[in-house]
Amino acid sequence: MLNVPTEVATEQSALIEKIDALIAEHGGGRDALIPVLQTLREKDHDISDLAMQVLADRLGMSPVEVQGVVTFYSFLQVGVTGKHVIRLCRTLSCSFAGASSIAEKLEAELGVKMGETTADGEITLEWANCIGMCDQAPALIADRAAVGSVTAESVAAIVKDLKA
Repeated sequence: MLNVPTEVATEQSALIEKIDALIAEHGGGRDALIPVLQTLREKDHDISDLAMQVLADRLGMSPVEVQGVVTFYSFLQVGVTGKHVIRLCRTLSCSFAGASSIAEKLEAELGVKMGETTADGEITLEWANCIGMCDQAPALIADRAAVGSVTAESVAAIVKDLKA
């Protein structure tokens, strides 16, 4: 059983309870790992070191195994993101179709660079590796919605929809 210092357990009790509830919902086997991590990322916009340690303990895994999964899958990742995430594809198809000009337009529209989050914590802008939409390049994913054939003109509408 994970030994968490009392002050940390008290301070982080809501996180620990949330993880326990997610495990109750998804089951206590290793196959619950990714669904629990996805839910933590979606609800908290973060997967903290403590969350990985508690999850590893509850699922009978080592913390390194959990961290390996979190760092391998780019949609899980370590670190806080905004409430919404825009991931612009940077594969060859999208690059040849103008992804760099779309990136510049997104950066201008949001006032942040790729890899940053807006000051209000609403939107994080990231690069993504292949999102499987090479036939509709340039493409991006806005939260969970895939958007193909993105143009400089459509960027403002995409951002507006996320903010709504």
